[in-house]
Amino acid sequence: MSWNTFGRVLRFTTWGESHGPALGAVVDGCPPGIELDERAIQPFLDARKPGQNRFTTQRKEPDQVRILSGTFDGRTTGTPISLMIENVDQRSKDYSEVAKAYRPGHADYAYDAKYGFRDYRGGGRSSARETAARVAAGAVARLIVPEVKITAYVSQIGDDTIDRSAMNFAEIGNNPFFCPDSWAAKRWEEKIDAARKAGSSLGAVVECVAEGVPAGLGAPIYAKLDADLAAAMMGINAVKGVEIGDGFGAAASSGEQNADPMRAGENGSPEFTANHAGGIAGGISTGQPVVCRVAFKPTSSILTPVDTITRPDENGNIENTEIMTKGRHDPCVGIRGVPVVEAMMALVLADHKMLHRAQLG
Repeated sequence: MSWNTFGRVLRFTTWGESHGPALGAVVDGCPPGIELDERAIQPFLDARKPGQNRFTTQRKEPDQVRILSGTFDGRTTGTPISLMIENVDQRSKDYSEVAKAYRPGHADYAYDAKYGFRDYRGGGRSSARETAARVAAGAVARLIVPEVKITAYVSQIGDDTIDRSAMNFAEIGNNPFFCPDSWAAKRWEEKIDAARKAGSSLGAVVECVAEGVPAGLGAPIYAKLDADLAAAMMGINAVKGVEIGDGFGAAASSGEQNADPMRAGENGSPEFTANHAGGIAGGISTGQPVVCRVAFKPTSSILTPVDTITRPDENGNIENTEIMTKGRHDPCVGIRGVPVVEAMMALVLADHKMLHRAQLG
């Protein structure tokens, strides 16, 4: 399997499977001299790790990161930084039925069709478990863009959205949904409980805002900042849609409604009175907050029986059957997607900061 690496100047490669002995990332291109140890990475992994409440999978993984290379005396050396996270709570026997038949909505069939072979234990590389490595790499990237504040939160679960007039970022850490609307979080408790008890799952939308991004990051045509952001977010397992700024809403507005009016500000810098573009115009950052929304599909591993087919036998024969996935799965995988979206935002911004320096000095 190729294409496990993302980025141009700052590149990261993730490795490992859901039920293997460990997984991790190699971050290449990080500048030397940056202070880095496990304590700079662990808080972000703690935010993503499973088993913290009844609204996520009950798989118990400490997600303790180890730095294996790329640092000396607590600072980066400029060489590849290898990060490892051990898997300690695998239950591969839960996937005995998945070995025989495909989960509709999951990558089971697509992997088999491409490679003729797949790791059915938790989905292997197609598992949401892979995102732990991205979060670790993203923690390194944050150190390259310390001037940027990145905040992600869940803005919708199922068809229930937050009230934007009631948003308070201080509430994000006060509930298990990373939700800035305390009333929505209360509603979501009942919604997730009902889906879990019914053996089903729900989708979610994660919104991410990066403040302090300077104007000028990105390049026209083939290195657009928004194109790389979209690719990074779509590369997250279970993501099915990405919007930058108003996104699809822009298609329903007029030119004057969609414009971001500008006025002369202090020190010769412009002031914007709107941000429909999400902080990016022509593929280049404008200095406004960079805003994107990421849609996560409902978890495909559910206890409700779904029509499917068996894996072909040695003669190529398949049969119609039903499948229900036992084991420990997120009733809404988008909840734990919040730290992952933040990590991918950090990785893209750090890469573009270094690209900008390479081109313009």
